[in-house]
Amino acid sequence: MSLERFISEAISPWMKESGPDDDIVLSSRIRLARNLDEYTFPLLTYKHDGEAVLNQIKSHIGKHTNDELAKLELILMQDMESIQKQVLVEKHLISPHLANDASHGAVLLSADESISIMINEEDHIRIQHLASGLKLKEVLERSNHIDDLLEETLDFAFDEKRGYLTSCPTNVGTGMRASVMMHLPALVLTQQLNRIAPAINQLGLVVRGIYGEGSEALGNLFQISNQMTLGKSEMDIVEDLQSVVLQLIERERHAREMLLQNSKTQLENRVYRSYGVLQYSRIIDSKEAANCLSDVRLGIDLSLIQDVSRTILNELMILTQPGFLQQYAGERLSPNERDIRRASIIREALKLKEQ
Repeated sequence: MSLERFISEAISPWMKESGPDDDIVLSSRIRLARNLDEYTFPLLTYKHDGEAVLNQIKSHIGKHTNDELAKLELILMQDMESIQKQVLVEKHLISPHLANDASHGAVLLSADESISIMINEEDHIRIQHLASGLKLKEVLERSNHIDDLLEETLDFAFDEKRGYLTSCPTNVGTGMRASVMMHLPALVLTQQLNRIAPAINQLGLVVRGIYGEGSEALGNLFQISNQMTLGKSEMDIVEDLQSVVLQLIERERHAREMLLQNSKTQLENRVYRSYGVLQYSRIIDSKEAANCLSDVRLGIDLSLIQDVSRTILNELMILTQPGFLQQYAGERLSPNERDIRRASIIREALKLKEQ
């Protein structure tokens, strides 16, 4: 498998699978941060340390011939162009930090792109597993399996009292970040999310944008994740997060029902106006496109729109990001050129779905 395979398709194979409550929960993710005991952590690492860490992990992976690690594809950041890295960021396969700042960075990817192991990011190793819908417990189980395979011969930095040691103090303990990506348009439209978010923060969870910390919540997509990693077990963290997510799902469904009952005409007007913008615009920026795609997705979920599938909307959310637009064009594009190409791709995709 080559790099081209991972950057040529907007939709990762795992995204095509169905999952529990996947009309609202787009994905579940577990990320485990680990560091090798004998090396300084990446934020303080000199180049030769980063190279040594990469070589040791490569040697470890090479010893696995019949398990999941043996099936992973190694991609070195130094072999990638900036646009190619941006595409992997847009697909949530690597972090912006790994794409921009890491020395001797690399990533190990599974064929279905559900497993991503980042090397020499903020920590020596960051194991990530993604799945469609609300599957936190299943994702945790598989992530722990990958962790166990790595720990067979790699010595991780671990303290009996503090747990796993990480570059960022907020990750010390389990080293785990559990998160779900949720589509919450009704809670936004009814202005309930602004009241709910502070309460979620008080529970040790945080609400962020689509690309995590410091990112904007484009298209009414929000990432809900744990803030605490110390003092709780991995399962306790997952169960606390799942409990909050289930409440958010219930609130979002209720808000959608209220919109249908009390403001159906206004809702239909919003949905079809956005559908019209996507069908006929000749120029559209990423923020407007994301918001219109969110409206149309809500219309599909509420059966207001019958002839468009959520799958094409999921694909367009990624396909119309700056990295993908330029990757497909085969050249760098100015912001205006990207807006023109984005509009064209959306029109063509919707037209094909209607035929």
